[in-house]
Amino acid sequence: MWPISAWSKTLETVLIIGCGDIGRRVATLCRQRGWQVNALARQAVTATQLSAQGLTAYVGDLDQPDKLPALPTAAGPIFYFAPPPPHGVDDPRLHAFLSTISSQASPRKIIYISTSGVYGDRQGAWVTEDSPVKPNTDRARRRLAAEMLLRDWEQHCGTPVVILRVGGIYGPGRLPVERLRRGTPVLRERDCGYTNRIHADDLAAVCVAAAMRGHGIYNVSDGHPSTMTDYFNKVAELYGLPPPAQISFDRAQSLLSPEMMSYLAESRRMDNHRMLNDLGVNLRYPTLNEGLASCTEP
Repeated sequence: MWPISAWSKTLETVLIIGCGDIGRRVATLCRQRGWQVNALARQAVTATQLSAQGLTAYVGDLDQPDKLPALPTAAGPIFYFAPPPPHGVDDPRLHAFLSTISSQASPRKIIYISTSGVYGDRQGAWVTEDSPVKPNTDRARRRLAAEMLLRDWEQHCGTPVVILRVGGIYGPGRLPVERLRRGTPVLRERDCGYTNRIHADDLAAVCVAAAMRGHGIYNVSDGHPSTMTDYFNKVAELYGLPPPAQISFDRAQSLLSPEMMSYLAESRRMDNHRMLNDLGVNLRYPTLNEGLASCTEP
């Protein structure tokens, strides 16, 4: 997917903050390149699992920064995947983590997963990394606050920062199969706006590519936006389930969760050319049909 010979020695040690599904996929790619992977886990049981997978795991809670262990922040790039707290419009967890990094122990680079939600509703228009940001939800405002914090930190400390504005993530273990089995309805097609997606494996590959050659902001999606209803219909077909019932927007407001409605209320299409061209990424799953074909669940 990209040349790695020039980087295999300089990026031999990485640190992952927030080693969930995407973090573990990134860890796998890094270890395949012979890099040592360190990870911060919130729970001891998670740290044990990560250690069993060959990672050097540390236990610490970003909500208790005074109790964080000494982390190898100067060894190489840092992948910061920890989510902000579920409330408010800031990210005190990221602020707490950055405050633990001394000027003598700065990382080579920080790669941060943000959200396409920072663009807000664009009524179906295409957005590039140069499009203005206007988040409509606190969830997206927290991510934008984290982006601004990192960019300020970059100017102050000189450490390069990569911000990945990511669309909806799907893949094995991340499909709405149970929702479909419950018969939860979806918004009717003519009321749907555009949504954007990226396969989890492709996102992990983009993260590693960003560590090797990225700098700045990148939209991360497969470049083929569709609708949420189209997505649910294709997942239902994949698993031999009946297509979900389609309802009006007004009816959906009384039946669907506020979080789901916040997604359905926005429409935008993400331009991914900068990601493809600057990072040299060849997506393994460039369309939803190809990505879903790789997914199997019980």
